[in-house]
Amino acid sequence: MASLPDNRLQLRPMSDHDVAAVHALSKAEQWPHRSEDLSSMLALGSGLVAEMGGKIVATTMWWPCGEDMTSLGIVIVARTHRGAGLGRIIMEAALERIGDRSVILNATEDGLPLYRKLGFNGISEILQHQGASFSAPLVPLEAGERIRPLGASDDERVDALVEAATGLHRPEAIAALLVKGHGLVLDREGELTGFALFRRFGRGYVIGPVVAPDLERAKALIAQWLGMRSGEFTRLDIVGGTKLGEWLENLGIIRVGRVVTMVRGRAPVPTGNLRSFAIASQALC
Repeated sequence: MASLPDNRLQLRPMSDHDVAAVHALSKAEQWPHRSEDLSSMLALGSGLVAEMGGKIVATTMWWPCGEDMTSLGIVIVARTHRGAGLGRIIMEAALERIGDRSVILNATEDGLPLYRKLGFNGISEILQHQGASFSAPLVPLEAGERIRPLGASDDERVDALVEAATGLHRPEAIAALLVKGHGLVLDREGELTGFALFRRFGRGYVIGPVVAPDLERAKALIAQWLGMRSGEFTRLDIVGGTKLGEWLENLGIIRVGRVVTMVRGRAPVPTGNLRSFAIASQALC
């Protein structure tokens, strides 16, 4: 494990009292998280802060995804303290606490060299799209299919769809997202075959996660939300290779960024025929 640069640096668990300082670091990176977004994420998992001279100078959080997988995010080093190895120190400390579980994260270009040194390998990419759509078309469905609001009895079925499409067990995260937002489901004669969640986040709204059997049904779910929120600033973090990007661009939801999805250990394995088209957030995966 990397050595501490000097005896002024202390690592400790992140608490609710640290959220304001973490939010300030996030804003300095021009990340969109509100304080309430960070509080909600911390409530779902664990976090570490590195403190120097009474000031938080580095952070990270992580969240369990079943018995053998963890997602990790909110890795920030204050700009005034870069180059001293703090990113490696706090990451190694987090990985030590996570233990033998595999770890998945979304890496910015700046973070790629460090994560590779720590044993992470790229497995896919996430493309950030955002903007305001004023003319989302209705996408036709097949006979017997309809899009309806997610009901209270749908929760367990949505959890199963998430696990089938991503290989990640996320019932607590999905439940927390639904407390903050709303859901639409794709219903085929009583069988749930897809869904899209919608919630307040950052400077506007986020659509995600989005799970569907194919591209056209993913478009249908997303178009429903865009149509109901015409002209509202909306963000989607879409999975690379889904071919959603050009369609979103034509609707005014333009691509503004890219991160690399990386894993240390075993990569999650989706099952069945469903596919993840958009994730909840780059931090949560």
